[in-house]
Amino acid sequence: MGRRKDIWRCGYVEAPIGRIVAEGRIPSPVRWLEEEPDFCFLADPFGWRTDDGGLRLFVEHYDYRTRHGTIQTLIFDPAMQLLERRPCLAEPWHLSYPQIVAGNGAVWMLPEAHRSGGLTLYRDHGGLLDWRAECRIELDCVPVDATLLRRDGRWWLFYSPADTKLSKISRLHVAWADRLTGPWTPHPGNPVRVDIASSRPGGSAVEIGGRVMLPMQDCTRTYGGAIRPLWIDRLDEGHFEATAGEALPSPPSAGPYSEGMHTLSACGDITFLDVKRIDRSLRGLALDIRRMLGGSSRR
Repeated sequence: MGRRKDIWRCGYVEAPIGRIVAEGRIPSPVRWLEEEPDFCFLADPFGWRTDDGGLRLFVEHYDYRTRHGTIQTLIFDPAMQLLERRPCLAEPWHLSYPQIVAGNGAVWMLPEAHRSGGLTLYRDHGGLLDWRAECRIELDCVPVDATLLRRDGRWWLFYSPADTKLSKISRLHVAWADRLTGPWTPHPGNPVRVDIASSRPGGSAVEIGGRVMLPMQDCTRTYGGAIRPLWIDRLDEGHFEATAGEALPSPPSAGPYSEGMHTLSACGDITFLDVKRIDRSLRGLALDIRRMLGGSSRR
């Protein structure tokens, strides 16, 4: 229980992620999603283009009254007009970071779920709304914010270990597999990176100019304090070399949501992001007290 609460807000810009990291800033204008009711938020946005030119946005929906995250989808038409919003995945444990990828003849979701004690891969069984658990991905630790990359015929996975509060924000692990469903082989150099400013993944891993770029959370000031690009110069079964770039500043239009940014995800010519404000009100503390007295905690 604590008085401080991070409140996130999602938005998007009509610019590819490569342009953003090249310019070192979020270009204007940012199209912001509507704010959620008090002590609720949407975060971790990942987009997916549909065959009809529309877009599905997958986000974490979080409510501080239950402290439980679920995955929702927002359905946009080709002109980016919001048509519908609906739940698409919920579990007894907290879910977030709903990365979507295609592979092995299907579409998959790999949400963050470390409170389940592992990592589960879900397969779409219809309309990007019917997600069913396919398999457990076994790694060298319970991961947080596991991020996939398909490169040179092989799958790579970047993640931070959920062992301790510090390891979640300061250590980077890598694993690889020939098939998305595994088996997965952890890198012998794990953790391949130890740095609180650039070790926890925060968005889409992409190739830009022949180099892999992985958005990373800079947690030196606060959890999810900023996004900085990590340029991976060497990635193979025995080596990992990378160089961190400068942190991206919050866009001016973020207003009170200028106290952090922890997701930058690519969707073709559109890039999604989230930003945060910190609520320190007594109302938030009272909410926690009522939740604890009511026995509704689901941490």
